[in-house]
Amino acid sequence: MLRYIIRRIFLLFPVLFGVSLLVFLVLHVFTVDPTSVILGQHATAEKQEALRQELGLNDPLYVQFGHFIGGAVTGDLGRSLFTKEPVTKEITSRFPATIELTVVALLLASIMGISVGIISAVKQYSALDYMSMLGALLGVSMPIFWLGLLFIDIFAVRLGWLPTSNRLSSSVDMVVYTKFFLIDSVIHGFKTGDWGALGDTVRHIIMPAVVLGASSTAVIARMTRSSMLEVIRQDYVRTARAKGLSERAVILKHTLKNAMIPIITVIGLQFGSLLGGAVLTETIFSWPGVGSLTFMAIDHSDFPLVQGTVLLSAAVYVVVNLVVDLLYAFIDPRIHYA
Repeated sequence: MLRYIIRRIFLLFPVLFGVSLLVFLVLHVFTVDPTSVILGQHATAEKQEALRQELGLNDPLYVQFGHFIGGAVTGDLGRSLFTKEPVTKEITSRFPATIELTVVALLLASIMGISVGIISAVKQYSALDYMSMLGALLGVSMPIFWLGLLFIDIFAVRLGWLPTSNRLSSSVDMVVYTKFFLIDSVIHGFKTGDWGALGDTVRHIIMPAVVLGASSTAVIARMTRSSMLEVIRQDYVRTARAKGLSERAVILKHTLKNAMIPIITVIGLQFGSLLGGAVLTETIFSWPGVGSLTFMAIDHSDFPLVQGTVLLSAAVYVVVNLVVDLLYAFIDPRIHYA
């Protein structure tokens, strides 16, 4: 197992190198000159040339890429072209917001998706099954930006139940310990006895989390139904029923447990998908995370910042896949890694 983990960790480096190279080439070939964005359309050619020289944009591409990789190895991803702040500082200040949103969205999607998938499999070809699969199809088909605007119109504008932006109301006074506001609001509640911050944090995160996780809920529900149906027809499930076990025990203990491997795979892949989808969701809900930072960086052709955020997303995606692979061994004892 240890050798397998070490081998997978070493495989991270060529993957991240390939992602970095691809992003670097796309940014430098297909995006506009950042100096025209920084200085504006009416800047003189002399000023643009001076800024290009200052930013190192006149160097050959392989030299610029070499500087980026050399810095990345030591943890230095350069400086933002606009804010002049280190990219690592910009990312780390926003990363907790994105991780919190992604984790909550994945939890909601997993709970809803697995529940709907189980019910749909147990009640196959019933009206409930058809309704569940129709809902899953709608969840996959609806674009995030359209669903987000629809939620804002219904739950914020018309009903006034939920806020449309940010992570916490300006009127709420809460000490930030970890930058994960759900955790911080719980700590605040235990220390002060005032649980208003927790309620306000939940009200802020619930709408973007549901919108972000809608597509994943549908994917997980469809995979759960398919995997459950495959297992539910196995001989050992019929044997469990013949032994007189309750239907609840048969479904949860014998069927769901053996159907979980492909479901866990999908959930792991959805984590990476949610990180990518966070760009749109965070922009729609003005969520101060890495996604909205990436959108701003792309809009401004801020090369170092885009490269840093994409590199971080790729690293998280690969690490999550490694964790998912390792979980297989705990769920199915027949799986051994060498």
